[in-house]
Amino acid sequence: MHAMQYELTLPADYDMGVVRARVARVGHLLDDWDGLGFKTYLLRERGVNGSPVNQYAPFYLWNTMEGMNAFLWGGAFQGLCDDFGRPSVRQWSGLAYEEGGAARSPARCAVRRRQPVPDGAEPAEVAAEAAAEAARLAGEEGAVASAAAVDTGRWELVHFSLWEHDTPKTDGDVFEVLHLSAPGRDRLPRGRQW
Repeated sequence: MHAMQYELTLPADYDMGVVRARVARVGHLLDDWDGLGFKTYLLRERGVNGSPVNQYAPFYLWNTMEGMNAFLWGGAFQGLCDDFGRPSVRQWSGLAYEEGGAARSPARCAVRRRQPVPDGAEPAEVAAEAAAEAARLAGEEGAVASAAAVDTGRWELVHFSLWEHDTPKTDGDVFEVLHLSAPGRDRLPRGRQW
Protein backbone atom coordinates (compact mmCIF):
# COMPACT_ATOMS: atom_id res chain seq x y z
CA MET A 1 0.00 0.00 0.00
CA HIS A 2 1.22 3.47 -0.90
CA ALA A 3 -0.21 6.79 0.30
CA MET A 4 -0.08 9.95 -1.79
CA GLN A 5 -1.32 13.52 -1.42
CA TYR A 6 -0.90 16.90 -3.03
CA GLU A 7 -2.19 20.20 -1.70
CA LEU A 8 -3.40 23.18 -3.67
CA THR A 9 -3.56 26.13 -1.28
CA LEU A 10 -5.78 28.77 -2.84
CA PRO A 11 -6.21 32.51 -2.16
CA ALA A 12 -8.26 33.51 0.90
CA ASP A 13 -11.00 34.98 -1.31
CA TYR A 14 -11.04 32.07 -3.78
CA ASP A 15 -14.51 30.82 -4.73
CA MET A 16 -14.38 27.25 -3.43
CA GLY A 17 -17.50 26.58 -5.48
CA VAL A 18 -15.11 26.27 -8.45
CA VAL A 19 -13.40 23.29 -6.76
CA ARG A 20 -16.73 21.74 -5.79
CA ALA A 21 -17.97 22.05 -9.40
CA ARG A 22 -14.72 20.56 -10.75
CA VAL A 23 -15.01 17.53 -8.44
CA ALA A 24 -18.68 17.09 -9.38
CA ARG A 25 -17.65 17.16 -13.05
CA VAL A 26 -14.54 14.91 -12.98
CA GLY A 27 -14.62 13.01 -9.67
CA HIS A 28 -16.11 9.90 -11.22
CA LEU A 29 -13.16 9.50 -13.63
CA LEU A 30 -11.19 7.46 -11.07
CA ASP A 31 -14.11 5.34 -9.89
CA ASP A 32 -12.67 2.35 -11.78
CA TRP A 33 -8.95 3.20 -11.91
CA ASP A 34 -6.82 0.06 -11.89
CA GLY A 35 -4.50 -0.17 -8.87
CA LEU A 36 -6.30 2.52 -6.84
CA GLY A 37 -7.50 1.55 -3.37
CA PHE A 38 -9.27 4.86 -2.90
CA LYS A 39 -9.03 8.56 -3.62
CA THR A 40 -10.68 11.05 -1.33
CA TYR A 41 -11.40 14.43 -2.91
CA LEU A 42 -10.76 16.70 0.07
CA LEU A 43 -11.50 20.36 0.69
CA ARG A 44 -10.69 22.76 3.52
CA GLU A 45 -12.26 26.21 3.70
CA ARG A 46 -10.65 29.09 5.54
CA GLY A 47 -12.40 29.62 8.88
CA VAL A 48 -14.24 26.28 8.84
CA ASN A 49 -13.15 23.59 11.35
CA GLY A 50 -10.17 25.72 12.30
CA SER A 51 -8.67 25.81 8.80
CA PRO A 52 -6.37 28.79 8.20
CA VAL A 53 -6.50 28.25 4.41
CA ASN A 54 -8.63 27.39 1.42
CA GLN A 55 -7.23 24.14 0.14
CA TYR A 56 -7.96 21.28 -2.24
CA ALA A 57 -5.92 18.26 -1.10
CA PRO A 58 -6.87 14.83 -2.48
CA PHE A 59 -5.51 11.85 -0.53
CA TYR A 60 -4.90 8.47 -2.17
CA LEU A 61 -4.22 4.93 -1.01
CA TRP A 62 -2.81 2.82 -3.85
CA ASN A 63 -2.78 -0.95 -4.10
CA THR A 64 -0.09 -0.90 -6.79
CA MET A 65 2.81 1.29 -7.88
CA GLU A 66 1.72 0.68 -11.47
CA GLY A 67 -1.67 2.26 -10.78
CA MET A 68 -0.09 5.27 -9.09
CA ASN A 69 2.47 5.71 -11.86
CA ALA A 70 -0.19 5.36 -14.56
CA PHE A 71 -2.10 8.18 -12.85
CA LEU A 72 0.94 10.45 -12.51
CA TRP A 73 2.62 9.71 -15.86
CA GLY A 74 -0.25 8.46 -18.00
CA GLY A 75 -2.08 11.74 -18.46
CA ALA A 76 -4.82 11.77 -15.79
CA PHE A 77 -2.79 14.04 -13.49
CA GLN A 78 -2.16 16.47 -16.35
CA GLY A 79 -5.72 17.86 -16.15
CA LEU A 80 -5.11 19.08 -12.61
CA CYS A 81 -1.73 20.52 -13.66
CA ASP A 82 -3.39 22.34 -16.56
CA ASP A 83 -6.03 23.87 -14.28
CA PHE A 84 -3.95 24.72 -11.18
CA GLY A 85 -0.26 24.21 -11.99
CA ARG A 86 1.84 21.19 -11.05
CA PRO A 87 1.84 20.63 -7.29
CA SER A 88 4.44 18.79 -5.25
CA VAL A 89 3.19 15.24 -4.67
CA ARG A 90 3.93 13.69 -1.27
CA GLN A 91 4.29 9.91 -1.02
CA TRP A 92 4.42 7.66 2.02
CA SER A 93 4.99 3.92 2.46
CA GLY A 94 1.97 2.24 3.98
CA LEU A 95 2.26 0.97 7.55
CA ALA A 96 -1.33 -0.05 8.33
CA TYR A 97 -4.91 0.10 7.07
CA GLU A 98 -8.11 -0.70 8.92
CA GLU A 99 -11.80 -0.52 8.08
CA GLY A 100 -13.94 1.12 10.75
CA GLY A 101 -17.30 0.15 12.19
CA ALA A 102 -18.96 2.64 9.81
CA ALA A 103 -17.13 1.25 6.76
CA ARG A 104 -20.34 0.92 4.76
CA SER A 105 -21.35 4.54 5.43
CA PRO A 106 -20.41 7.45 3.19
CA ALA A 107 -17.41 9.41 4.43
CA ARG A 108 -18.32 13.02 5.23
CA CYS A 109 -15.02 14.22 6.65
CA ALA A 110 -11.39 13.20 6.81
CA VAL A 111 -8.61 13.99 9.26
CA ARG A 112 -4.93 14.06 8.39
CA ARG A 113 -2.32 14.30 11.11
CA ARG A 114 1.35 14.53 10.20
CA GLN A 115 4.05 14.21 12.82
CA PRO A 116 7.82 13.90 12.74
CA VAL A 117 9.49 10.67 13.81
CA PRO A 118 11.72 11.79 16.71
CA ASP A 119 15.48 11.53 16.29
CA GLY A 120 16.74 8.43 18.05
CA ALA A 121 13.38 6.65 17.91
CA GLU A 122 13.54 2.99 16.90
CA PRO A 123 11.83 2.62 13.49
CA ALA A 124 10.23 -0.74 14.43
CA GLU A 125 8.71 0.76 17.57
CA VAL A 126 7.43 3.83 15.69
CA ALA A 127 5.86 1.65 12.99
CA ALA A 128 4.17 -0.61 15.57
CA GLU A 129 2.77 2.41 17.42
CA ALA A 130 1.47 3.88 14.14
CA ALA A 131 -0.26 0.60 13.27
CA ALA A 132 -1.82 0.47 16.74
CA GLU A 133 -3.05 4.06 16.31
CA ALA A 134 -4.67 3.16 12.97
CA ALA A 135 -6.49 0.28 14.69
CA ARG A 136 -7.53 2.53 17.59
CA LEU A 137 -8.94 5.18 15.25
CA ALA A 138 -10.83 2.55 13.23
CA GLY A 139 -12.44 1.39 16.48
CA GLU A 140 -13.88 4.83 17.29
CA GLU A 141 -17.60 5.44 16.77
CA GLY A 142 -18.26 6.81 13.30
CA ALA A 143 -14.92 5.73 11.79
CA VAL A 144 -15.13 4.65 8.15
CA ALA A 145 -11.43 3.78 7.71
CA SER A 146 -7.99 4.59 9.07
CA ALA A 147 -4.46 4.39 7.68
CA ALA A 148 -0.92 5.11 8.79
CA ALA A 149 2.09 5.66 6.56
CA VAL A 150 5.65 6.98 6.76
CA ASP A 151 7.88 9.14 4.58
CA THR A 152 11.38 7.84 5.32
CA GLY A 153 13.00 10.71 3.41
CA ARG A 154 11.61 13.23 5.90
CA TRP A 155 10.95 10.73 8.69
CA GLU A 156 7.37 11.87 8.95
CA LEU A 157 4.30 9.83 9.90
CA VAL A 158 0.88 10.52 8.49
CA HIS A 159 -2.31 9.28 10.13
CA PHE A 160 -5.36 9.49 7.88
CA SER A 161 -8.93 8.69 8.88
CA LEU A 162 -12.38 8.91 7.30
CA TRP A 163 -15.54 9.62 9.31
CA GLU A 164 -19.26 9.31 8.68
CA HIS A 165 -19.97 12.49 10.67
CA ASP A 166 -18.52 15.98 11.01
CA THR A 167 -17.15 15.47 14.53
CA PRO A 168 -14.10 13.18 14.19
CA LYS A 169 -12.58 11.62 17.30
CA THR A 170 -8.99 12.65 16.55
CA ASP A 171 -6.81 15.70 16.14
CA GLY A 172 -5.40 17.00 12.87
CA ASP A 173 -6.38 18.89 9.76
CA VAL A 174 -10.10 18.37 9.10
CA PHE A 175 -11.29 18.13 5.49
CA GLU A 176 -14.70 17.82 3.89
CA VAL A 177 -14.96 14.76 1.63
CA LEU A 178 -16.45 15.85 -1.70
CA HIS A 179 -16.24 12.45 -3.40
CA LEU A 180 -14.69 9.05 -2.79
CA SER A 181 -13.45 6.91 -5.67
CA ALA A 182 -12.83 3.45 -4.24
CA PRO A 183 -12.38 0.84 -6.98
CA GLY A 184 -9.90 -1.28 -4.99
CA ARG A 185 -10.78 -0.44 -1.41
CA ASP A 186 -11.82 -4.03 -0.75
CA ARG A 187 -8.33 -5.14 -1.86
CA LEU A 188 -6.38 -2.82 0.46
CA PRO A 189 -4.51 -5.13 2.84
CA ARG A 190 -5.81 -4.90 6.41
CA GLY A 191 -3.63 -4.51 9.45
CA ARG A 192 0.08 -3.84 9.55
CA GLN A 193 1.95 -3.90 6.27
CA TRP A 194 5.14 -5.73 7.31
